[in-house]
Amino acid sequence: MGAVSQQMKLLEEALGMNLTVKEGQRLRLNAIGLRFHARCSSAFEELRAAVSEVERSKNPNNLYVSGLPSLMTKWLAPLTYEWQHEHADLDIYLDSTLADTSEEENADFRIGYGEPGQYAEHSVVLFRDCVVPACSPTLLALPGYPGHVEQAADLLQYPLIRIDSRPKFDSPPSWAEWFEREGVAVEQAIVIRRSFSSSSLAIQAAIDHQGVVLAQFSMIARDVDEGRLVIPWQRAMPLPSPYYLSWHPNTLQKAQCRAFQRWLLGRGRAQEEITDALMVSL
Repeated sequence: MGAVSQQMKLLEEALGMNLTVKEGQRLRLNAIGLRFHARCSSAFEELRAAVSEVERSKNPNNLYVSGLPSLMTKWLAPLTYEWQHEHADLDIYLDSTLADTSEEENADFRIGYGEPGQYAEHSVVLFRDCVVPACSPTLLALPGYPGHVEQAADLLQYPLIRIDSRPKFDSPPSWAEWFEREGVAVEQAIVIRRSFSSSSLAIQAAIDHQGVVLAQFSMIARDVDEGRLVIPWQRAMPLPSPYYLSWHPNTLQKAQCRAFQRWLLGRGRAQEEITDALMVSL
């Protein structure tokens, strides 16, 4: 701690201004110090990104994909891991972010939702998704709950998990919309005690037996296949907009990017076929 205090003292002397105030035996940043820290943090992050870009450029056989965090975590990352087995010499960098940083960071591809950003002329629909209720099989067996779901309204007897990423991002269909679509007359406001801004966090909460989540099927398919989640009431509701794939104007000059684009669009078509089948069969 003494070394940190000494460094702060040297910094303040160099700047000719106090950045800290003393509270008892501790130092904390004052208002100016907090603003200075925020600006420095931003600058160091820019420096980190610049160094990372230089490191990636050392190997021309690289691929940089930017995308929405939950879709990258629950859908793309596992698929890309499998694909990379056939491209062992390829360096892949996956950047999960809500913001479309493809222009600033020179990403090869961007996976977004709704309307494409600055590269709209270099964009295609990747796939359309749907949401379904999902929960841990353990939750259904816990004491105090019915233990079965014979109709959509039975889900109201379980704790519900909400995904609400607004205002940063459009949220998937709400529980109120889903129950209305199922013809369930909810006489009073639906009580939801657990809300998450991230789909992946909400899905993990459901895996941890905390409640029933209304989740995008693309993001829970592996969890369902491997038994971590079940679909207690098999009714799907489509998302209002599709996921899309955009790319930098120079991206397709690289052979590995052309191969990745073909592969990813194929996986997108396969995912949309699953969605279409769910909308019919569930």
